[in-house]
Amino acid sequence: MTSQEKPTAAIVRQRRPALALIAASCGVALAVVIGGVVGGLRINTTPSEPLGLWRVARLDRPVHVGDMLFVCPPETEAVSEGFARGYLRAGLCPGGFGPLIKTVAAIAGQRIDVAGDVKIDGRPIESSNLVSRDGQGRPLRPYAGGTIPAGFLFLHSPFLGSWDSRYFGPVPASGVLGVAKQVLTYAP
Repeated sequence: MTSQEKPTAAIVRQRRPALALIAASCGVALAVVIGGVVGGLRINTTPSEPLGLWRVARLDRPVHVGDMLFVCPPETEAVSEGFARGYLRAGLCPGGFGPLIKTVAAIAGQRIDVAGDVKIDGRPIESSNLVSRDGQGRPLRPYAGGTIPAGFLFLHSPFLGSWDSRYFGPVPASGVLGVAKQVLTYAP
């Protein structure tokens, strides 16, 4: 077809569905971005918690044991190593890390003992067995344990392969972004 020829009606009809699909896809992408910025929506792609769409809800009280939170991990050597190994996604938290979705297992003043599993104040946490190697055979170093200092939280996920405070230790409560609320999720 030369530049002077007009497209035939058949070609125009073929382009319409493709253009409609592109427009709809752009609209959905824009809605997700706006929802993320304005509505606090986030997508979880890690199996530590159900996959899918989550919302960051405001936390109007002190953090309690059992709260499921979005937390920015601290810029520590252990977290940086986890990021380099692919345990964390890139994101907008300091250090370029993505936020974690984890449950608060212990708060300041509680005693953590880490051996084959985790005990808090002498009581074992369910589904807290440690693994010595990751999925690629690299060694994992567990947190040494101790009393959680003021202003820190111990995070946990019951998923066996979860990379949580069992390995990187307590995190500053100042990194809490809010409560993690499921919007549209599924557990694989």
